[in-house]
Amino acid sequence: MENIFKEKLKGPVVLMVFVKDNDCEYCGEEAELAKELSNASPQIKVEVVNVDHDQKTAAKFGVDKAPAVIILGDGYKDYHVRYFGLPAGHEFSAFIDDIIDVSSGKSRLSPAGKARVKAIDKPVHIEVYVTPTCPYCPRAVRMAHQMAIENPLITSDMVEAMEFPDLADKYGVMSVPKMIVNENYHFVGALPEPQFIEQIELALKGAPPPEDE
Repeated sequence: MENIFKEKLKGPVVLMVFVKDNDCEYCGEEAELAKELSNASPQIKVEVVNVDHDQKTAAKFGVDKAPAVIILGDGYKDYHVRYFGLPAGHEFSAFIDDIIDVSSGKSRLSPAGKARVKAIDKPVHIEVYVTPTCPYCPRAVRMAHQMAIENPLITSDMVEAMEFPDLADKYGVMSVPKMIVNENYHFVGALPEPQFIEQIELALKGAPPPEDE
């Protein structure tokens, strides 16, 4: 890990971890994971925020549940790249790639994809529901997070469905990855870049969601 960060990190990154006192099985593991990554590079700083005692900071970054970690760039720049739940299993690779991208402030979308994402002129909130054993979920998480890096109007969350079962039930998450866009549009599957962006565009146009399940 040290070699990867030494080679690919382009600037400082802050992993801001949000925990709470009760009913948070993986809060300790989330903080420990972030600290282990910070030990691998002097470019990575960790801050732990207890939402029970610092509601102001939680509200500032729009964090309403824990455990969570948001990846901030140089000068605490918020790219709205967020993880709710432990980025374990297959999601760990997405987490590392997101750290690298935020350090540079650039995504890995294609030029055509970047142009389409930058053209979005309305607020978008993308929630990607995942499970740690889903091999296709990291691709969807990465797509959503890269869109957030490219456009400040976009906020993208990974949500670990098993850690937040009430939310998974609310949105009828029966298979993963499942994307919820602005709470009322949904689609399923690790779609290729053009199709993924198209779904976000359709959501903003008020189109009905596809039959996904």
